[in-house]
Amino acid sequence: MAHDGLLETLANRTLLCDGGMGTQLLAAGLTTGESGVLWNVDQPQVIEAVHRRYLDAGCELITTNTFTASRTALTMYSLADRTVELNEAAARIARHAAGDGAWVLADIGPFGGFLEPLGETTRAELHDVFTEQLFALREGGADAVIIETMSDPAELSIAVNAAKALGDWPVIATCAFQRAAERYVTMMGTSPSHVVKAAFDAGADIVGANCGTDLNLDDYARLAEQLLAAADGRPVILQPNAGAPKQVDGVLQYPAEPRDMMELVRALLNQGVRIIGGCCGTTPDHLRMMTQARDRFGS
Repeated sequence: MAHDGLLETLANRTLLCDGGMGTQLLAAGLTTGESGVLWNVDQPQVIEAVHRRYLDAGCELITTNTFTASRTALTMYSLADRTVELNEAAARIARHAAGDGAWVLADIGPFGGFLEPLGETTRAELHDVFTEQLFALREGGADAVIIETMSDPAELSIAVNAAKALGDWPVIATCAFQRAAERYVTMMGTSPSHVVKAAFDAGADIVGANCGTDLNLDDYARLAEQLLAAADGRPVILQPNAGAPKQVDGVLQYPAEPRDMMELVRALLNQGVRIIGGCCGTTPDHLRMMTQARDRFGS
């Protein structure tokens, strides 16, 4: 599916993005301390099976298994020298699964550190880190980019700049939020309006939120209102977790059942969110019900 059709399609109807990858890999046997990114070459059939389950659930946008696949993030697994290989492999797997029926999003997560002066990484160094990963994903067949779970608007902006410098492909930029009294902010204390402005100023085409700390489904609906107000008519994406997780016998459990997500989708559609998907704890079953809700209540 040609990447230059994504924004045009989005102008006419709401699109469904996929859900959590990590949840699916843990269910498939990924162990604590193991890199799920390595499965792009060691167990590609598992990664493709996850993509296909989301596609079968009705998702039109699928994300590559590369959330922790930047050179800096892979260093903790001693895999930095395989950055290009692992990212290209991830994009090829997703491209093969999607065929011509869905768009493949190059998934970019936080680099795993802090920019100067809080950390030691310079803006130029971080730009190079993101460029390396993005180039490999584009070579592998990605149609567009999703930069997600960011908390620092400066890091977000650098990632958007790097993506746009590589060519004319749609760029989605999202942050993770938490509740602070009656406000929603990122871990760095950034408000939704500041995130939206930083993302669009950097060149993003679509902005929004994915993930959240201790946010329930009502929180995500209220967060969407703030994002939409700041976006001022430009497209917004929302990818909520399956509710606020709780520790049960040392394991995170997400309370929202697939049917619980249907009412949230209805609310998001009424507000004007243009891309809806899932994040932590969401499964193909959740996305199947969300697709049904979009088809019933939206366009």
